[in-house]
Amino acid sequence: MTATTLPLARGSQDAQAGTCCAPIARRPLSEGDAAELAVLLKAVADPVRLRLLSMIGSHAGGEACVCDLTDAFDLTAPTISHHLKVLRTAGLIGSERRGTWVYYWIIPETVNKLGALFAPLTEPGSRSDRPADLTVTPT
Repeated sequence: MTATTLPLARGSQDAQAGTCCAPIARRPLSEGDAAELAVLLKAVADPVRLRLLSMIGSHAGGEACVCDLTDAFDLTAPTISHHLKVLRTAGLIGSERRGTWVYYWIIPETVNKLGALFAPLTEPGSRSDRPADLTVTPT
């Protein structure tokens, strides 16, 4: 059999421990936390909803009118409304009707839960950008 070379970050605790990647969580998720995060992940697991969320979050003034969102998509207004409802039901965005239009904004506490799940566990700069090699011989 031949040896396989796997890249590892130089100087990281993972490289020293012989593992190939850092864990994504500081501790295992509880059943309730996992169920809550699954709802959020399902809500953003659609390209249209992910784009809507990013458009709302990056819109000037911190909120976006539905009229500002619909032109960016080649979809009908009811389809956009459905996607916005999924994001709203998951608690990722809030909304308010003002006359004819509905305005949307990000709910930071909920969006931050997603961010915390994927936040790196190492300090910035503690890992080298250049991988080291680890030779593994299959048994």
